[in-house]
Amino acid sequence: MPGPTRQDTYNVSVTVFRPENSKVAIIKGTWDKLTGGEVDSDDTKYYPGGMVDPISLGGRKSVGNLTISRLYRLERDHDAAQAMINAAGKSKVTVSKQPLDLDGNSSGRPIVYNGILKRVTFPEVDSEASGAGMIEIEVTVDGFPTS
Repeated sequence: MPGPTRQDTYNVSVTVFRPENSKVAIIKGTWDKLTGGEVDSDDTKYYPGGMVDPISLGGRKSVGNLTISRLYRLERDHDAAQAMINAAGKSKVTVSKQPLDLDGNSSGRPIVYNGILKRVTFPEVDSEASGAGMIEIEVTVDGFPTS
């Protein structure tokens, strides 16, 4: 059923590969939150003489970093913690953002980002808090997303 969408109608799949073998995953699965990935461009203008209006020349495109997070689960995430720490700055990451219809079925093609793991942040600790413990990663994007 085509139509409007909500923020919760996406499946975000992430695979972080081992630095020494880009075919073996350190961690793989569905993540809860995704921000970033905006495609932007430089604003290049040329100003001709004689006070003529400027001419837009367009510019180079760039893609913002992705920040992705999910609930930290001991049985899934903790055993991979040291490998994730070692992977920062060198491991390939693939992120797929698949739209879903209101029944949870895939709708259209996913947007796929490829990049490098920049940062991993483990849950914060606070003896007086009871909020969800989240793992968060940041990915620098290579090239431009595909769909």
